[in-house]
Amino acid sequence: MIRSPLVDRTRALAVGSLLGLIVLGLAWELWLAPLRPDGSWLALKVLPLTIPLAGLLKHRMYTYRWVSLMVWVYFTEGVVRATSDTGTSAALAAVEVLLCLLLFTACALHVRVRLKGGGQTNSST
Repeated sequence: MIRSPLVDRTRALAVGSLLGLIVLGLAWELWLAPLRPDGSWLALKVLPLTIPLAGLLKHRMYTYRWVSLMVWVYFTEGVVRATSDTGTSAALAAVEVLLCLLLFTACALHVRVRLKGGGQTNSST
């Protein structure tokens, strides 16, 4: 399996920002700034984020492609909550927006590099 250092770096950034979104979503809705004092069912929003984790770790090109589309749902939530919420929730929303941008950039670069031959493998397409 031939991989370039850039493919490994974009994979690490994608996995790291996805894990960051999962941790942020859980912490935000359960402890840091939940909608209700005892936590919120909105914490379930992180469940779809757990699905692509295995595909990203296995270098599945298809996963990188659809994650780059799915992330915009979370980006939109972050922008809306950053502009409509106040205090801690607005700051957490800004972090969510940043993590979404990192995830999208990592996925887009990963796909681009692999399609140009900088780490494309036959077994993981």
